[in-house]
Amino acid sequence: MELAELLILVVLLCYLGGVATAVYAIMNMRSAQGASAWVVGLLLFPFLVVPLYWIFERNKFKGYVTARRSENSAVRDLLEQSRLDFVKECRVPEDGDYPQVLRAMENIGLQPLTGHNHLELLIDGEATFASMFAAMDEARDYLLVQFYIVGDDGIGGELRDRMIARARDGIRVYFVYDVIGSSVTEEYARRLREAGVEVNPFKAVGRGKLHVNFRNHRKIVVVDGHTAFLGGMNVADMHLSRKPSMSPWRDTHLKITGPAALAAQLTFLEDWYWGAGALPDLNWRPVPAEGPDTRVLVLPSGPADDLETCALFFHHLITSARKRLWITSPYFVPDRAVQVALQMAALRGVDVRILIPRISDSVLVKYAVHAFFPDFIPVGVKLYWYRRGFVHQKIMLVDDDLATVGTANLDNRSLRLNFEVVALVADAHFAGEVEAMLERDFDNADPVKLEDYTERNFFIRLAAKSARLLAPIL
Repeated sequence: MELAELLILVVLLCYLGGVATAVYAIMNMRSAQGASAWVVGLLLFPFLVVPLYWIFERNKFKGYVTARRSENSAVRDLLEQSRLDFVKECRVPEDGDYPQVLRAMENIGLQPLTGHNHLELLIDGEATFASMFAAMDEARDYLLVQFYIVGDDGIGGELRDRMIARARDGIRVYFVYDVIGSSVTEEYARRLREAGVEVNPFKAVGRGKLHVNFRNHRKIVVVDGHTAFLGGMNVADMHLSRKPSMSPWRDTHLKITGPAALAAQLTFLEDWYWGAGALPDLNWRPVPAEGPDTRVLVLPSGPADDLETCALFFHHLITSARKRLWITSPYFVPDRAVQVALQMAALRGVDVRILIPRISDSVLVKYAVHAFFPDFIPVGVKLYWYRRGFVHQKIMLVDDDLATVGTANLDNRSLRLNFEVVALVADAHFAGEVEAMLERDFDNADPVKLEDYTERNFFIRLAAKSARLLAPIL
């Protein structure tokens, strides 16, 4: 076969591969917008786009055995038993005081709204790690530790040393980290294992599948099944304002004491089972917390879900707002459904405020967010630049009695690609604490003006529009 004939054959095979992959994308992708973008690329540039598709765009994290979806699995059995315990002892009854907006949330996440919890809002890194480390020191049986980013630096070393010390005290320690987000070295992991810590990296490659575009973005610590921590904080010096260009780092975490800690534990367990294929023996007895009765629903989400849990979560809360909707998201690149929901909320008179960072650690997000200003500002959505360092917290305040603290951003990665976890709190007192916290944040912010986009030069506006086109992968 001559060289010319060989080249023609290769080109033909590439285009046939592009067509076949395009058909697969049409049949399997949930988002019409995402499918359209991939199909155009697959048909026009199959040489480049076909390998990119199979590396980055898997619609499902296949093989991930979740407690909600997998039949005949030990995790599912454990979930069902824990749910029975929740319903019997701790689930909030659907009486006149039951927030109707939460029924859908329970059905989406298959987690109950639990009562008899105590919450502590942890503002910024020093308060978060002081509370978290103190709770770890008080463990009597086991610790579950999971983070998206674990740095091999000062605070990362402190976490490592604390896990080692607790393991040597006879406490069972289980550690999960995302291999793409973290900089955990072989030496770091070796020292943990030698001390008896069970280390389970959450890998994009697992069970024979390649899932490079998925991240485990969860941050969870559970102590003995009765206390849990979750929120925006990762374990890196930067998150403790030790990187001048991003300082001061503004973040929020949540300490949960009570039955809702078991829901966080169950979320951790699903991730543990994916990598280890086994289940540790943990405490599943709900222990009501002392003090005020606070209602909490812990909602995990991820690409293994049957439904787009995180997207439904945000959309439902936005559309349910009647008085107020305050949001903080460091990566604000909403999809079309969320855009429309925010616009309609403002048009029906809801006080919609969105706090975004002026300093960004993502160049694409920094430009993309500008392209949304003409969609939001004219209809009454108020955006604010946070001017005092980098704001990384993921917070939502709805009316006077609903607030969320978690790991999910308002971008496509959180809505569809990442494994996330959010605590939804139905409590007027806690909502008041979040309100006071956000008011202080808004005091350190400047209103975004439409001119911040329209009066920029052509090339900045072109960059913003171009970056917005990449929203599905940001």
